[in-house]
Amino acid sequence: MHVPLLDLKAQYQAIKDEIHAALDKLLESQQFILGPNVEELEAKIAAYSGCRFGVGVSSGTDALLISLMALDIGPGDQVVTTPYSFFATAGAIARLGATPVFVDIDPVTYNIDPEKLAQVLAHLRRQGDWRVKAILPVHLFGQCADMQPIMTLAQDYGLKVIEDAAQAIGAEYPWRQSDGSIIVKRAGSMGDTGCFSFFPSKNLGGLGDGGMVVTNDPELYEKLKILRVHGSQPKYYHKIIGGNFRLDAIQAAALLVKLTYLNGWTAGRQANARRYNELLSEPGIGTPKAVYPHGDDPIPHYHIYNQYVIRVERRDEIRAGLTEAGIGTEIYYPVPLHRQECFAYLGDQDKDFPEADRAAATTLALPIYPELPAEALEYVAQAVIEAVTER
Repeated sequence: MHVPLLDLKAQYQAIKDEIHAALDKLLESQQFILGPNVEELEAKIAAYSGCRFGVGVSSGTDALLISLMALDIGPGDQVVTTPYSFFATAGAIARLGATPVFVDIDPVTYNIDPEKLAQVLAHLRRQGDWRVKAILPVHLFGQCADMQPIMTLAQDYGLKVIEDAAQAIGAEYPWRQSDGSIIVKRAGSMGDTGCFSFFPSKNLGGLGDGGMVVTNDPELYEKLKILRVHGSQPKYYHKIIGGNFRLDAIQAAALLVKLTYLNGWTAGRQANARRYNELLSEPGIGTPKAVYPHGDDPIPHYHIYNQYVIRVERRDEIRAGLTEAGIGTEIYYPVPLHRQECFAYLGDQDKDFPEADRAAATTLALPIYPELPAEALEYVAQAVIEAVTER
């Protein structure tokens, strides 16, 4: 049996008539740069994420970059983030001349560890040369970082927070209020900005590159809109330097169709994750855990499973066996950021981030897309068990 890591054709077949109709309407309008499709998507993604404003941009990477620019982060500044993420997380920081400061991850969620974050911030403060401007947590694989202690630390130290929610649109977090009650907040709504990616493989994926910044801050919103059009307002008058960060109207048209299906696709991923967890409850296989409780809700959004990532020893050997069995897998991520050659100048030591190193050596993503047939899922699970138990 052949089981791809992701089958976008299956998704497309179910909605292609709606996609074609939306694109035909756009082609008739000839409004390709910003315009009503982008404005509608901005409003809907902002509302979906529990935010007041949305700014469509050219990619998830540019969502991070423009957020940092809007917060005036530049040469000499430090931004604290995770070493276990896609390269853009730290790359956007470095592109502005700022310095990424890495903090190790929680071994269960793979997200930045708030206790270690507190230790790093305290250490940097004690050094006396305080240059930290922001914290950039990542909601990896579809589950939110532990945001309440992160936001408390940001408030204590006077720092901005940019949420990298590229893999987590719609993911939820239980926020405890002062009276002890819990309210649910969505990824992107807790920091100063939230950054989404619409890369085709994401839970909400476009027809190419695209992204979105969400915020509840009206001043940041206005600045983000100016920055994405080369810093001009009005046209041809530039008080600040921005870039060409606009979201294509073609992407917005397709994403507006797909957004109506997103909750159903999320439920499908969660159902597949639950079934995997049942089948893979074997010694030697670490399955992902949704760490935030959700009461009696049968379909929580606390983990939306952009990826379904297991932990296994002999990871590369097991992956080779799955490939031989026709099963698509991926390693997210084989080289943590502190070990990337371009960040050697940071001088991080081999011992500094043991959990990130361990995750890079032992994690493996399995097919989780919502259209995955039940028999294919069971085939994958059985192949994993056989590969793990082989000696």
